[in-house]
Amino acid sequence: MSTLPTIHIIGAGLAGSEAAWQLARRQIPVRLYEMRPERTTPAHHTGDCAELVCSNSLRSDDASRNAVGLLHQEMRLLDSLIMQAAAHHRLPAGGALAVDRAGFSAWITEILTHHPFITFVRAEWAHPPEEGLTLLATGPLTSAPLADWLADLLGPHLSFFDALAPIVSLESIDFAKCWKQSRYDKGGDDYINCPLDQEQYETFVEGLLTGAQTPFKPFEKEIYFEGCLPIEVMAARGRETLRYGPMKPVGLNNPHQGGKTPHAVVQLRQDNRLGTLWNMVGFQTKLTWPAQQALFRTIPGLEQAEFMRLGAIHRNLFIDSPRLLDTHLRLKSHPALFFAGQMTGVEGYVESAASGLLAGLFLAELARTGQLSAVPPPTTAHGALLAHVTSGALGPTFQPMNINFGLFPDLAQRTRKTDRKAALSQRAINDLQQWIASRPLDNFPFV
Repeated sequence: MSTLPTIHIIGAGLAGSEAAWQLARRQIPVRLYEMRPERTTPAHHTGDCAELVCSNSLRSDDASRNAVGLLHQEMRLLDSLIMQAAAHHRLPAGGALAVDRAGFSAWITEILTHHPFITFVRAEWAHPPEEGLTLLATGPLTSAPLADWLADLLGPHLSFFDALAPIVSLESIDFAKCWKQSRYDKGGDDYINCPLDQEQYETFVEGLLTGAQTPFKPFEKEIYFEGCLPIEVMAARGRETLRYGPMKPVGLNNPHQGGKTPHAVVQLRQDNRLGTLWNMVGFQTKLTWPAQQALFRTIPGLEQAEFMRLGAIHRNLFIDSPRLLDTHLRLKSHPALFFAGQMTGVEGYVESAASGLLAGLFLAELARTGQLSAVPPPTTAHGALLAHVTSGALGPTFQPMNINFGLFPDLAQRTRKTDRKAALSQRAINDLQQWIASRPLDNFPFV
């Protein structure tokens, strides 16, 4: 053990806790730092590791029909601490994996604070240690001193709030009503266009103005920016505002109506390199998720839309991972510094833990061998999430994302739509098992 470097992990949330476990069980010494409860955040209430600050649900546990359920199953195959804790503290919740949140976090805290290869330190860091390997997993509410240090290091590649537009799966869009075209045909057919007539537009605007909204938390106030307003705020400035903004129809000709220019249009822009995900341009919103789904499915062509992510605006800190991180979650400009959790642009409890699991595996391999081998293939849930964070996003801005089947490469063989998700899941499990078997590091003894 004395010949191995100590790994520093700042932040004992879901990502940091999982990473610490993956390292320690491979007999690699870890110093795990957590500032709570000496210094807390506006969202946390305890000093426990992996505190669940919002819901107590880890979402669907169905691996054959839901991407997050598949991620659960893959994490179990990788001996995830988070999945072990969930199994010990599971509550009845139908097909969802819900837990007793207090017991869940207390159990993880007990494991980590008493592990022989983990030194648990209650302290706040204003910057990473100058020597050794460090994993930053401080989450979206990173303390001000460390956030300031990151801002100086990363400059414009650090974001302090999410402005998320809904994302729709390509296969759920009705092209009998929509068409592909850029305004004035500049750029070819880069956008999908959903046309609205005057009555549909006026009804849509009324729905925006009267729809139920998610209230801000106290620490999320004053985050509107003129360049990124919620669509309902734009609509409140005047009922024609959207027709001169994100729903501007000029330069577009509807081939389903003899080339006529529509009264208004909703445009969707490709969101991932696979072309399976399309975001609704300019549709960041504070409407509740049920209100969004009900209203946005009134848009012609989106009546059967499968939303892979819904809109949101809330205060978060995250980095421009596709431009800053390599495929192993290392900062390209500082290879001794790794990132995991929501600050990498993954969204959700399980995704945060999964990114920490991967970072832990990568750090363990680097500490043991001085080298890094292949990452999990993009056909797996872990690989698909990693690929999206490190290389999969398109466009000038990067925004956080949950795991979803739209991130996976398509199947090699033509498959019925009803069987597609199950086939993707089975392929993922098979490919992950092969990847695990190929990893030489896991021949080392475990504790």
